[in-house]
Amino acid sequence: MNLQGQRDLLLLTELERDGTITQRSLAMKLGVALGLTNLYLKRLAKKGYIKIATIPSHRVRYLLTSQGFAEKSRLTYLYMQYSLMHYREMRARLRDTLSYAEGNGVRRVVIYGTGELAEMAYLSLYETNMVLVGFIDDGRQDAFLSYQVRQPDVLVDWEFDAVLLAELERVAEQRQRLERQDVPDGKILALGPSI
Repeated sequence: MNLQGQRDLLLLTELERDGTITQRSLAMKLGVALGLTNLYLKRLAKKGYIKIATIPSHRVRYLLTSQGFAEKSRLTYLYMQYSLMHYREMRARLRDTLSYAEGNGVRRVVIYGTGELAEMAYLSLYETNMVLVGFIDDGRQDAFLSYQVRQPDVLVDWEFDAVLLAELERVAEQRQRLERQDVPDGKILALGPSI
């Protein structure tokens, strides 16, 4: 699903939820400029997905048309397909990374991160003969999946063979933090920048 489809789905969902929502609020939800939001709304109206009605006090109300409901359903289906495909690809990459590591003698793994990718890593780890030593992160959470989340400085006291980086946006930052903890680059498992 392309970015425009995602934006259309978000707009149609928000307009269905609250037809009196302001363009400023929509712009903030989309993360785009107010003028661009106005253009998106006009495009949806031109396609027949919404009707724009003026109500008293110079306010506007957005109404989804039957075409708009059908488009929202279609986009929701595409988004679910896209999400499931992305999930499968991530699980496959995790399995490949962990399988490669296991083949090179890695047995004890620390997971760095506490997001959705860390949850997938946790599940993927249990499909191998490796064990989870624990989760580390930079103090954003105290617990994750019933494990206490620790700061990376605990690594000096832990016995582990590898640290799996389970975040995509902060890979360079995580590598630097591990470097400061004297974790050799050979003990860092990353999924790569192409995700």
